[in-house]
Amino acid sequence: MLNYERRLKSNSRNLRSHLTDSEQLLWSRLRRKQLLDVQFYRQKPIGKYIVDFYAPKAKLIIEIDGSQHFEENHKQRDITRDEYLQAQGLKVLRFDNLQVLNALTSVLEVIFETLKNP
Repeated sequence: MLNYERRLKSNSRNLRSHLTDSEQLLWSRLRRKQLLDVQFYRQKPIGKYIVDFYAPKAKLIIEIDGSQHFEENHKQRDITRDEYLQAQGLKVLRFDNLQVLNALTSVLEVIFETLKNP
């Protein structure tokens, strides 16, 4: 089991009740073990971060990025975050909101292939 900072728990609960449209759409296809019988959790605290989606069995994290993630300071934070998560033995997939909203099938194919071939 991965450790997390306890202070993140209430924020994580709050984020679960306020998903973005793209997060809601992807969650509708990940929940209830719809992909290869793999359980996903949403807005899961891991270490000092809250990740959008986490599949412990596959050690996979999926992040859905809004437009702010294209700004230089956010890009650097994402790199630092991904390095931390990868150091925990986790794989991180990143998609932007538009990819999820406009090309959900392609996003799901990437996730499916990643789950199938870890």
